[in-house]
Amino acid sequence: MSRYRGPRLRIIRRLGELPGFTKKNLNRTNPPGQHGMNTKKPSQYGIRLQEKQKLRYNYGITERQLINYLRQARKIKGSTGEILLQLLEMRLDNIVFRLSLAPTIAAARQLISHGHIKVNNKKVNIPSYQCKPNDIISISEKKHSQELITKFLEITNQVSIPPHLSFNKENLIGKVHSLINREFVGLNLNELLVIEFYSRKL
Repeated sequence: MSRYRGPRLRIIRRLGELPGFTKKNLNRTNPPGQHGMNTKKPSQYGIRLQEKQKLRYNYGITERQLINYLRQARKIKGSTGEILLQLLEMRLDNIVFRLSLAPTIAAARQLISHGHIKVNNKKVNIPSYQCKPNDIISISEKKHSQELITKFLEITNQVSIPPHLSFNKENLIGKVHSLINREFVGLNLNELLVIEFYSRKL
């Protein structure tokens, strides 16, 4: 399944707030569609599917990518759900978003793909690049890159940066200090339901 490119507010109405997906505000809170007002209780499968979809839409990843991250998380010692979230949070596109260098993860992905972002002073144009503790995130010296990031910083001025990251606005340099703690993941989600959703498929 490819990345979603349709109406974003429709997804927000169905799944709830997804900070990395869109900054648009909702006028209506009921689910989309003809039966949006239907108060029928969702099935257990539906609940697990919804939690899985939150991950996919928020981080902008495909079904195949999510399955690969889950397989990778299972090989690492510890809670599979928390490790899965750490892998997604340490993606370069998400780090750029959490540093407030872009208003959404999709915008961060575009910045990276167009060569505006450096990691440890080397240009990286792969949004899925896995950042590690002590990585330095900086901006290309090109004037266009600097102006673009400054514009995005003005848009996302009120966003708080999680404690595993730091950012110097004067030098436009960010740093990854450690892996993220579960409490600072900026998504309202029960990751155990995602693990349960895939338990019979993997």
